[in-house]
Formats: sequence, C-alpha cells, structure tokens
Amino acid sequence: MARNRILIAAAAAAAAAVLLITAGCSSAVKTGSSGADGTPVKGGTLKVLANGDVDHLDPQLVAYVPVYSFMRAMSRSLLSYAASDDGDKRIQLQPDLATEVPKPSADGLTYTITLRDGTTWGAPDGSRAIVSKDVARGFKRLCNPLISGALSGYFIDLIDGMSSFCSDFSKIAPEVGPMKDFIDSHDISGIKTPDDKTVEFTLTKPASDFPSMLSLDAADPAPVEALNYLPDSPEYRKAFVSSGPYKVKDYTPDAKIVLERNKAWNAKSDPLRKAYVDGIEMTMGVEGDAAMQQLQAGSADVLFDLTPSPANITQLKAMNDKKLSTMTNGGIDQFMWINTKSPNNGKALDNLKVRQALQYAVDKTAVVQTMGGKDLAGVTNGIFGPGILGYDKYDPYPANDGKGDPAKAKQLLAEAGFPNGITLKMPYRNVGTQPDIAQTVQASLKKAGIELELTPVPPTDYYANFMTNRENATSGKWDVALVGWSPDWQGGAARSVFQPQFVFTGTPQAYNYVDYNSDKANTLAAEALAASTADESGKLWHQVDEAVMEDSPIVSIAYRLKPNYHSARVAGFLPYAQSQNGDWTNLWLTK
Repeated sequence: MARNRILIAAAAAAAAAVLLITAGCSSAVKTGSSGADGTPVKGGTLKVLANGDVDHLDPQLVAYVPVYSFMRAMSRSLLSYAASDDGDKRIQLQPDLATEVPKPSADGLTYTITLRDGTTWGAPDGSRAIVSKDVARGFKRLCNPLISGALSGYFIDLIDGMSSFCSDFSKIAPEVGPMKDFIDSHDISGIKTPDDKTVEFTLTKPASDFPSMLSLDAADPAPVEALNYLPDSPEYRKAFVSSGPYKVKDYTPDAKIVLERNKAWNAKSDPLRKAYVDGIEMTMGVEGDAAMQQLQAGSADVLFDLTPSPANITQLKAMNDKKLSTMTNGGIDQFMWINTKSPNNGKALDNLKVRQALQYAVDKTAVVQTMGGKDLAGVTNGIFGPGILGYDKYDPYPANDGKGDPAKAKQLLAEAGFPNGITLKMPYRNVGTQPDIAQTVQASLKKAGIELELTPVPPTDYYANFMTNRENATSGKWDVALVGWSPDWQGGAARSVFQPQFVFTGTPQAYNYVDYNSDKANTLAAEALAASTADESGKLWHQVDEAVMEDSPIVSIAYRLKPNYHSARVAGFLPYAQSQNGDWTNLWLTK
C-alpha cells in the first residue's frame, strides 16, 4: 500500500532550511559517533522541537514516520527493534511484548505469540495486565468504518477471516456505540486467544515477513478503554491509555505535547526501553534554522519532523561535530518511472531498447551530487534500497560507475529506430531541490540524444492528482517522471516496496502508474514469502528485483541519507529504526 507520507515531503524539504521527514525505514550508514558514551543517568525533561503536529496518536492509525518516536514511548508492540548505531543490528527483530520472535508452523500458515509476564496498561483504575484479547482488539480496530488504518491493507487479506470481518464492519455506523458493540460481538477467525497469554494467527498464505509486520504500531494491542471513543478523536488522545514508559500529560494541538512517566510501566518486563528521562516535551511551529540554533545553544535537545539542511550539514562536518549522524531509510528517493502507455513518439517507450537506453543515459552520480553529495545520498540500481532484505549492490545496466554511458544509450536508440534521438515529456515537483534534480537528469539525457521537456507541477498535486491520474499516462501528458518510495517497516519489508508498485492483478493500484506486472517476479515473490529462512527469502527477493529490472519499467537513481542532530547535553543517542531518529526512551541528559 502506498502512502507517500513518504516521498512528497522528503524531496520538498530538501531545499528549505530543513528537510521534512516523510517515510521509510532504516538501515546502515553513519557519519560521526553520537552514541552510547558515559554512564546513563535518570532525570530531566527531553525538549523536542517540531515544525508540525503528529498525524495520529492512535497506534492503529499511525503511518507518519516521526510519530513512531511517540509510539516508542507510549505504546509497546508485539515485536520491535533495539536502538543501535549498527545498521544490521538496528533492523533485527526483537521481542517486545512477546517472549520471543515467533516461527511459522510447518505449513507456514500459523504464528503463535506468547505475551511476557509483567506487561501492563496504565489504565484509569490502575495498573492492569495486557492480555491476548487486547491484541485481538487492536487488529479489529484497524478497519473501523470511521477511519481505517493506513497500513491495514497488509493484514486484511493475509489474516484468515479478517477480510470478511472488515467487510461486515464497514456496514456499521461510524459511531462509538455501534462500533464498540460490533468489536465486542465479532471475532476475526484467524486470530485466536485460547488464554490470556497466547495469540494464534492463522494466515491465508505463507508470509515470511509477517513477524516483521508485527513490529508496526498498527498491530499494537488496544485497551478496552479505546472503544469508548472515536478513533484518534480529541477525547481519545486526552484519555490515551499507555503501555509504554510514558503517558500524555498535556496536549495542545499544533502547539505542544507533554509526556510524563507512566507509573504502571514495569521496567523489568521491557527489554528495549530504559526510560532515563523523566518527561518529554515537544514544542511545535518551529522553523528549521531556529530549531538548529536552539539545539546548538542547548535550549532544546532533539528534532521531530525536522532535520539539518544540506548547508547545516556542510558546516557541521567542517567542524567535525560528532553530534551529527546519518542513516539510510531503506527507500529510494529518486527513481524514474517510464510510461509504457504513452502514445508519444509512436509508443516508443513500449520498446524495451528505448527503456534500456534511458538506463544508460542517466548520470546518477550527478544526481547524488545535486542531492548534497555522498554525505547525504548514494547511487541505486534496483527496486530495493539499502537495508531491505533482498537489496544487493548490483548493477544490471553498468554505466561507468553510475556516471552514465551516452554512447551505449545512443546505440540502443538507433537500434530501436531513433538514430536522431527522441524527445520526452517529464513533469517534476516544483519544490525544494526537485527542479535542480530534474535539470540534472535533463542535462545527462541530452548527452545521449534524449531531449526532456520539463513541466513543473505543484508538490501537493504531483502524486495526488497528476501521477495517479491514469488519463495523464494514457494521453501522453508524461513520458518519464521522477518519484520515490520508502518501505513501511524494517528489514523484511520487500513486500511493501514490490506489491504496491510492481504488481497488477486487474485492479489499478495508485502508485503502479502504468499497471506494470511481471508473472516471473510475482512467482518469485510468492516463493520469497513462503521461504523458511531469511537468507533464502533475501535471495529470492533479489531475484524479484532482477526480474523487474529486466523489463526496465523504472530507472533506479539514488537513495537519500537521513541526517540527525542533537544538543550537547544528550548522551546515548542511538537510532531507532522505525522513527529514523534517536531513541527517546534510551537516551539521557547530562545536564
């Protein structure tokens, strides 16, 4: 499922004083060491600066990456990740509420979760144990008729009986009473709770990435109190029942969120959170330059939806400031969709050799430089970015180490019947560095005899109204277009890259712009999801990557590194993969 929570803002903000975070997951590159130095101490209030508010505080609805920092503090997951400077360790699944990472049954269809002892809700009437029915309740809330979870689509067709449950739920009035009654009186057949400690999931087909999906807050348990309010309503937010080390003390929309300790939280039951700070206070409405000035002055500590700008980063690196670090997010920030449905040039883009010519024509290293250089970006060649199971640093169309091969591109164009080159239409987001990136691509393609006619599109319209409008593709309003994608969870997340973009089963998907489909890739993907080991699955997902790139539906260009920065009084700043930020529940304050 595509949510360019993701990419719309990521490119947009690059040119402003800060980059606004948009999506993804995280993996492995770091500059500077800002990690676990010194002896941890408890106390103090972590001061967070934000430009905007949270999208949701309801775990079932969260899909905006920065909000995972709050979820980490307030809502425990069945499975999660340890904060780490090591990119590989950072995306290794760890048990959170569960006692261990579950293994599939012999047929690959059943996963059993056992809840650990001592896990509790900070309920209004006092501490209460988290039980298996809370887990089932969370999944039921995913497809409520008022506002379904953005990530619910991954689960609805995968968990046995969930599709029919959600279909029936959609017919219920989107009001507190009817929704509560429905959830209390209906079950999902593929989620069994034989006792308070056990949850049994039965799937419709093998899915080796199902445990990774259980790290999403969308799959978090829900307390019974959640049914007393409309999902994520002001009343719900005010009465949020926490399972993590912190709870909401005060919340003023678009202004401030204050968290305090959740006295019901049992530290002995939590292997992933130390909860050193006494509280967390986030101030909203702060612009990028002002935020960086406050961090450097020590009047604030960390950022929420803001990151250092390229200019900031250049300055910080020149100063060898160790409080700066970077990490990959598993996505590809820039790749070029090729419109095989365009009628332009006699349907030239339906010709594989023309599409292959584009592969050789793009100077990817020039794009990386436009994005801020190797400190902020890197070249990609497939559909998966670094940190995704299935990613392999390979190059199916080798072109001078990413610099492009205009002669090879011209040769392929001539063989396709275009010895004098070709002219193509390319829209671009008119925001941030996107115009510069578009012009960089235009210049490199020109060397290969490919003229690009650039058309600016407002960033708010680019995905929502232009790219997802099928008529724009079939009428030839665009031939090639720069887009991006980030996965929805960590590590074993190849499904969340492949399925929304490169699969067509008869029903158009919003972000598969030309209804691309590969039977070969689909078969390999099914085998990858049925694989019994991560190693086997990873090898098969890489073959999926190869199968897609054989057809050349896209030109993969570059990934973007996510920079982080913190104040001098912050210690133990270790990245948490889901939030692409330092783990607020494990850092401490030295002053």
